[in-house]
Amino acid sequence: MKKIHYISNDQLTFERIGQIIREGFTIALSEQSKSNIIKCRKYLDNKLDSQDEPIYGINTGFGALYDKRISREDLGNLQKNLVMSHACGTGDEVNSEIVKIMILLKIQSLSYGHSGVQLETVERLIDFFNNDILPVVYQFGSLGASGDLAPLAHMSLPLIGLGEVYHQGKKTSGEEILKKFKWKLMALKSKEGLALLNGTQFMSAFGVYLILRVWKLSQLADVIGAISLDAFDGRIEPFHDSVHQIRYHLGQIKTARRIRYLLEGSELINRPKIHIQDPYSFRCIPQVHGASKDSIDYVAYVFNNEINAVTDNPTIFPDEDLIISAGNFHGQPLALALDNLCIAMAELGSISERRTYQLLAGKRGLPPFLVANPGVNSGFMIPQYTAASIVSRNKQLSTPASVDTIESSQGQEDHVSMGANAATKAYQVALNLERILAIELFNAAQALEFQRPAKSSPLIEEFVAGYRKKVKFITDDKIMYKDIARSVEFLQEIEMDLPEK
Repeated sequence: MKKIHYISNDQLTFERIGQIIREGFTIALSEQSKSNIIKCRKYLDNKLDSQDEPIYGINTGFGALYDKRISREDLGNLQKNLVMSHACGTGDEVNSEIVKIMILLKIQSLSYGHSGVQLETVERLIDFFNNDILPVVYQFGSLGASGDLAPLAHMSLPLIGLGEVYHQGKKTSGEEILKKFKWKLMALKSKEGLALLNGTQFMSAFGVYLILRVWKLSQLADVIGAISLDAFDGRIEPFHDSVHQIRYHLGQIKTARRIRYLLEGSELINRPKIHIQDPYSFRCIPQVHGASKDSIDYVAYVFNNEINAVTDNPTIFPDEDLIISAGNFHGQPLALALDNLCIAMAELGSISERRTYQLLAGKRGLPPFLVANPGVNSGFMIPQYTAASIVSRNKQLSTPASVDTIESSQGQEDHVSMGANAATKAYQVALNLERILAIELFNAAQALEFQRPAKSSPLIEEFVAGYRKKVKFITDDKIMYKDIARSVEFLQEIEMDLPEK
């Protein structure tokens, strides 16, 4: 039996979105949401019937054409033309899971009753979601202000029988999918095209997807860092709680606590040490990983607000008899947060690569390049090169998008957020971070074997044993790119549920 999530005024959480997508929930409108939508649409229809004054985007043109009045007979065509003319995306297609989140977030935003859409329009979006009909959306085209116009236009095209969708693994036209399900073309009314296209759901969907993903990557960074620390014969003293309580950054305290938990019962970490200090990439794991955790928490705060917001324009307030043209579509809060997320993820990757580098140096009982017979064998020399290359790429991708703006629409839209570019590059940084961590695990698991017969903690030994089912210990040189790919697969497949204590 299908699980149902009811769209309502209750707060939508990241955990709930993850559950809806992961467990294949269908969605439906609560009676409250239906009432909100119907009430707002009725108010707008009555307003248009009772006054002749121009209302931006409802009976006027858009952007720089705001002063062009549109006749009542052309209001429907105005909205259809808006959707068609704004579908100017290009580049790679957006991940289908992100597109599905886009649809969900658009439905949520429209459900509050401040957008003036028809109930039928929202219900058709729900039909798309529930039947896994996912419009083809492209990565490039949004300036992150005036809403994510181009991406949301591509998302909306199939409502009027245009554009393309994926269904059951096949790409088909919007026209064909409507025929298949015997659905009528949506006849968009006044304001509806603008309500669909104005909004931050492209940026927001990327943000939700990344937050769900980076929480796991942050945990994996701690686990893999702990494996590297033990394999490098590192010291536990820098993780003592007292050290972190006197600085009191929450992410730092949490990271140190987690490393202590992960290494509890390790023979390696508890044996006497000859060396007095470890390199920063080991000793400062709490400070670096912790700072990224704090940034991720800030980003989550911003996106939690956004996914429960109304972000189209103009905004309608039936109870106050107000229709206000403003700027909730501006993506500046998201752009700044996504740039912050890029940097936080890039730093997790940067320190990971440095630990990989240290493991290859032939120190602390480890052979150079983690190979038993160096010379004829190069060992793990080149995976570190690969990690270094990806780290460099992440540094380039972490150049802020939010500090840029390019004037558009003949100066009417004279400051834009570039949040969509921040979103797509953050997506790439997340993929890259996963690869860097996979390479560190590849090296750390190899290094751990050279510390035998001493063992790490039960938790670490269990983790590495699971990894060894995919990637074996390497005695002599072999082709490694497949092992790196399998290491990435392992990180994608493993379920992480570490306690906070």
